[in-house]
Amino acid sequence: MVSERGLQVLQAIVQDYVETREPVGSKTIVDRHAFGVSAATIRNDMAQLEDEELIAAPHTSSGRVPTDKGYRVFVDHLSQLRPLSSAQRTAISTFLEGATDLDDVLARTVRALTTLTGQVAIVQYPSFAQANVSHVELVALEAGRMLVILVTDTGRVSQRITQLRAGFTPDELGRLRDRIAGLVTGRSVRQGAQAVAAESIALDFETSRADALAAPVLRVVAEELEEFRQDRLVMAGTANLARREQDFRSSIYPLLEAIEEQVTLLRLMSEMVADDDGLSVSIGRENEQFGLAEASVLTGDYDPSTHARVGVLGPTRMDYATNLAAVRTVAHYVSRLLEDDERSR
Repeated sequence: MVSERGLQVLQAIVQDYVETREPVGSKTIVDRHAFGVSAATIRNDMAQLEDEELIAAPHTSSGRVPTDKGYRVFVDHLSQLRPLSSAQRTAISTFLEGATDLDDVLARTVRALTTLTGQVAIVQYPSFAQANVSHVELVALEAGRMLVILVTDTGRVSQRITQLRAGFTPDELGRLRDRIAGLVTGRSVRQGAQAVAAESIALDFETSRADALAAPVLRVVAEELEEFRQDRLVMAGTANLARREQDFRSSIYPLLEAIEEQVTLLRLMSEMVADDDGLSVSIGRENEQFGLAEASVLTGDYDPSTHARVGVLGPTRMDYATNLAAVRTVAHYVSRLLEDDERSR
């Protein structure tokens, strides 16, 4: 059982190691922190922490560094998160203001978060399987191309240009738009996808010009609706991993692969358990089954109804208090922004 002062010594070791990247010794703790006890007493506290596997010696020096278990105890005993400065809050607001749709909001969110933390920023799209399609638009472009636009009541917008074999007259374009709108508008993404799929099957047995023109456009609509149903992430700041490569004992390639594929990170984030503030932390070896044993992931819920999260990914040696405060604040801003947008519609 670690004493109260032992926990304070652990906190000092974590803070000093994160700041300096150097193993922390008892003399350094006495010099930098006002414990009011001798270095010998601090060494006894450090010996207890080492027995509990909360700190370890990276080599033969007298200094110690936190273990993954030590970081976990440190995070679990964070009594409060440092509030962000007014300048940091202004930066978040500046990044997010003026966003035009959900895609833009989330892209701005990861840019803001990676700027604040210096880590890889990640944001999870809400699940749109239950969102309703609110609008369909078809726009004829030059050279036989068409812009297909789908909008959901949650603010998700899909815009895709497709090449067509045959051109449309304005009347044909209007009738096709009405036809597709009748299939999907006011229905959930899932229901709309099912209706489009059934219509596409029916077209296999039709040979009219209208059906021939409709078939390729329906395929695009079906693919975009399926895209709405897929969980996915937006990320920024991957280059920060390379800048912090010395914080990883082995290769950073497993992290790069997880970022590239997204599936691993989505699984990990879905299994993380949030506290009462919507924050969750997964540290080092807790991520071993996902191949991320040298990384930590910090997330905050911004859309509790769909368990959508925003967070950061980085080495276990990170400033947990500051990063958690940044994640919490950004999640709050995004949540409020989306709520305001919902009320305005």
